[in-house]
Amino acid sequence: MNADLPKTLISAEAPLLTTGQCATLACLLECMAPKPGNVHRSADFEDLTLYDFAASAVAIAPAMDAAAQNGAVGNAVLQAVTSTKRLVGSNSNLGMILLLAPLAAAARHTCLRDGVCQVLRQLGPQDATDVYAAIRLAEPSGLGEVDDMDIGGVPPDDLRAAMRAAAARDLIARQYAEDFVDVFDFVAPAIVAGQRQGWTLIESIVYTHVQTMNAFPDSLIARKCGIPTALESAARAGAVLDSGRPGDAAYWEALDDLDFWLRCDGHRRNPGTTADMISAGVFVGLRDGTLTPPYR
Repeated sequence: MNADLPKTLISAEAPLLTTGQCATLACLLECMAPKPGNVHRSADFEDLTLYDFAASAVAIAPAMDAAAQNGAVGNAVLQAVTSTKRLVGSNSNLGMILLLAPLAAAARHTCLRDGVCQVLRQLGPQDATDVYAAIRLAEPSGLGEVDDMDIGGVPPDDLRAAMRAAAARDLIARQYAEDFVDVFDFVAPAIVAGQRQGWTLIESIVYTHVQTMNAFPDSLIARKCGIPTALESAARAGAVLDSGRPGDAAYWEALDDLDFWLRCDGHRRNPGTTADMISAGVFVGLRDGTLTPPYR
């Protein structure tokens, strides 16, 4: 080899994407997929657009890269929410941030699932303080008040205890309480399985979104519209799955019907928690290399 030639800047063993890039790309792939009831390339809300989600995806990258370096989940959540607020001015991605921060904090040289379990077990009082501050800053709608560990109260010393208290009513809290079981055992494998069947990544994301809606009634819909509406949205998602699969005319028709129903009450029936779970599942695929370029 000619010693005068410049050395490569990236070794052959280096990850294809940094942790922050994985987070940004995961959020972009999620928001561009035409998932029923959500913002995507062909559908905006009056107060939230695809451009807001794209800006939010870029805003969180430095915080996720920092989490990969220092393992500080709470600080990553707070910094990502703060950066998003500067660019967007509204809560576009709190759920995504809450899910992505522990995933980002796992050491890159470890198995991601094992790494996340370790990260969750090391959460301390400062993580709880920072996460509570981030949630207050984001001002998510429909939280209401609870008797135990309310977000408006004093942050607990144990963030996971707070998440366990909320796990029955909030799917994101359940991931903290149960080692991200639904992300690792349901969402991420479903996206990969769709691609292995020959579907595009977008088709796999949309189908997994419907599967997740059906399996886990959406927490955001439940908070905004009540549990009966969340259960109805899950049943309607089940009807889409019963109609067929990507490539079937009946499937596309049923998907359009679900999308229409979700949107006909403004965006109160927006399955936002499901979208957050999709972002986490895509991140897992990008970080572990089960989802590789070209991303189409």
